Amino acid sequence: MEMIPPDVLLGAYSEGVFPMAEEGELLWFSPTMRGLIPLDERFHIPRGLKKVLKKKPFELRMDTVFREVMDGCSDREETWIDPVIKDSYVALHDLGCAHSVECWDEDGLQGGLYGVKLGNVFFGESMFSRKTDASKIALVYLVDWLREEGAELLDTQWMTDHLKQFGGYEVPREVYVRLLEEAVAPLLESSRETS
Repeated sequence: MEMIPPDVLLGAYSEGVFPMAEEGELLWFSPTMRGLIPLDERFHIPRGLKKVLKKKPFELRMDTVFREVMDGCSDREETWIDPVIKDSYVALHDLGCAHSVECWDEDGLQGGLYGVKLGNVFFGESMFSRKTDASKIALVYLVDWLREEGAELLDTQWMTDHLKQFGGYEVPREVYVRLLEEAVAPLLESSRETS
């Protein structure tokens, strides 16, 4: 398989399903409990990170080196980001549907994250850090950007202790699907009107 066609990938996301590669095979997931990060006042920045943010250790950029961010996210002993996944998401990025947040300093790219934006939802895919707090700072930047964009959901797929410190929580799949339908409805309505 060369890559997942963009319409297949976006269609899956609109139904709460996402792909991961495992030992050369593409698997599709829809977790029973879904991780979300709040975009309202429940979003929490840990006190130590607030101090770091004031020092502005990184220059924040968006969408300047999308594939490099994916490379950084996949640079670990075990990864679900294989060449098919990379090519598929780069194609989504080229269409303006996938985005990266990047932390830079004088030594280069030090961390970041990437994900897919569909309607009022951002589906966070993966993050990485080469220097302390880079991925956390990228997440804070992402939340600020999503608030400006009027986003309603920040989906993290699964919940981790790392994300819980930001106010991350879980909802059952059926609740998530309902929230997702509401958040992508404006996009589906506008596409029907233009087709």
